[in-house]
Amino acid sequence: MLKNLLAATAFVALPAGAVLAQDAAGDPEAGENVFRKCQACHMVGEDAQNRVGPSLNGVIGRTAGTLEDFNYSDAMVAKGEEGLVWSAETLMPYLENPREYVSGTKMSFAGLRKEEERADVIAYLQQFSEGGGS
Repeated sequence: MLKNLLAATAFVALPAGAVLAQDAAGDPEAGENVFRKCQACHMVGEDAQNRVGPSLNGVIGRTAGTLEDFNYSDAMVAKGEEGLVWSAETLMPYLENPREYVSGTKMSFAGLRKEEERADVIAYLQQFSEGGGS
């Protein structure tokens, strides 16, 4: 009973708009559909190659601007040198507004405004990263 009371209290104490971490997980199947917006420039999965943008296999856990054989913007390379590593936490704001998150990036995509779409595409990309199943 005490456990349920504490859980309810913690939920009530969350700031407006906050989401519990377990609720923030995206849906990889929905993310596959969202990724269609990315396919003009990026590939992921078996036989993925660099296009206008880098291949996104292994992107989660990768230091920004470091995929071999891709010509990144100086801004993206600098972010990687500053320690930016792609994770759900860093991809969320980047995918919302890439040019604001990495000023000077070559990525011309305006971003994914819906938090749910960003979470879904990150869940989809996780499948192609170390420990993600592909």
